[in-house]
Amino acid sequence: MRVANVNYVGAVMSAFGRKNGPGGMKPGSRPQFGVARPMKGGDSAKPSQPSSGGDQFPPLPGDGGGAPNTPDAGAQPRKSDAMTRLADRANAVHETQEVGGFEASVHKIKEQVLPRLLERVDPEAAATLTKEELSEEFRPIIMEVLAELKITLNRREQFALEKVLIDELLGFGPLEELLNDPDVSDIMVNGPDQTYIEKKGKLVMAGIKFRDEQHLFQIAQRIVNQVGRRVDQTTPLADARLKDGSRVNVIVPPLSLRGTAISIRKFSEKPITLDNLKEWGSMNDKMCTALKIAGACRMNVVISGGTGSGKTTMLNSLSKMIDPGERVLTIEDAAELRLQQPHWLPLETRPPNLEGQGAITIGDLVKNALRMRPDRIILGEIRGAECFDLLAAMNTGHDGSMCTLHANSPRECLGRMENMILMGDIKIPKEAISRQIAESVDLIVQVKRLRDGSRRTTNVTEVIGMEGDVIVTQELFKFEYLDESEDGKILGEFRSSGLRPYTLEKARQFGFDQAYLEACL
Repeated sequence: MRVANVNYVGAVMSAFGRKNGPGGMKPGSRPQFGVARPMKGGDSAKPSQPSSGGDQFPPLPGDGGGAPNTPDAGAQPRKSDAMTRLADRANAVHETQEVGGFEASVHKIKEQVLPRLLERVDPEAAATLTKEELSEEFRPIIMEVLAELKITLNRREQFALEKVLIDELLGFGPLEELLNDPDVSDIMVNGPDQTYIEKKGKLVMAGIKFRDEQHLFQIAQRIVNQVGRRVDQTTPLADARLKDGSRVNVIVPPLSLRGTAISIRKFSEKPITLDNLKEWGSMNDKMCTALKIAGACRMNVVISGGTGSGKTTMLNSLSKMIDPGERVLTIEDAAELRLQQPHWLPLETRPPNLEGQGAITIGDLVKNALRMRPDRIILGEIRGAECFDLLAAMNTGHDGSMCTLHANSPRECLGRMENMILMGDIKIPKEAISRQIAESVDLIVQVKRLRDGSRRTTNVTEVIGMEGDVIVTQELFKFEYLDESEDGKILGEFRSSGLRPYTLEKARQFGFDQAYLEACL
């Protein structure tokens, strides 16, 4: 180790201009440790080339064999560009975005008009009207209030003011504008003064603000009250859903230090299919065909991925392949799945009441679902001991059951399933749990949101069985990262492993064996 370290120091000194040839030492003297000697045999008469350390320290890729002092033309700009970006991020000053312009003026007028409007309106009567009817009733009253306040508005401002006031009275206030925008997929409210949205996979600041914390808290209560949930200081956490199926999470002070926080995950109004995912680059044609066959042939599928990676979207897409004659039960904490089948019965858990009684868990609903003659049982997401109940359902004639869970790879997904079962009170050895997982699960579909905001199906993995106490898997498809384009888009390709699928026998029972084999090879 000592000699190696000295050689390394000598190589570094050479890289800074010290010559290794005859000019660097006296004639006839023995070479020093700092001089790199070739380790491979070769032609001794061959003239020596300038080197930064000889053959035992080969040049880095991209050096092109040039002189040590000459910067590499290809690699240096990329390195300096990376360091520039690091310096920019370290020195960046983040300023709070202020809402201004037309929207700010309309909201300022709204604050003056709203109290006087409420004096002239019966809230109970207004709640029975639709937004269109309420708009017609409000128009003359708003004009009357504006005349009292001596405010003159043009036609565009009047329509904007009407919309804002009706959203405030019947809708979710400033959130209505974001909920109606089809390009917005996520809404994150961090207190009354800061709201972020996700557009095309990227987070940007939204130009909305709430009046104050009380205003935001009232809107949060309005959201959760629609589905029979409650949120206050005694129950500061709540999961809910909107009428269109969008998932909502609310957390209020004292747990949230910036004020009420609302997170809304919107879902597309138009049903998304596997073909749509293929067109958007989430998978290739062969992978799409294999997943269609997996859904149609009643394979037990676990969809794994991180937060916001598209697990629920993938599950909804796979549900399109379920036979319309099958009875499907879905079980979730907050119902967000939107299956595309006629015979579908959604079930939802219930939180405990103020006394801590009356809670209905996912495990309770899975056990009850077994008595409801389902063909398939689909769990929105498993987080704990209910994983064992799902495996029991898969092993009791309910082939084609599916679920989602959080994991970063197919191998980690299997480990998480084992850990979730061990979290419960079930006294079963780990080997028996692993064996039941191996016998129940057919496919693991791994989805991931990449750093450019795109969502890709990165792995389709088969669970084959057990070898000793280890679950054996084989990979059918994999997404391989290749490069990154100039505009930051990640480039890669989907590759099939060319292995004969172990689940081919299930596909043969439904007549898809040839198509399944061609897709995987």
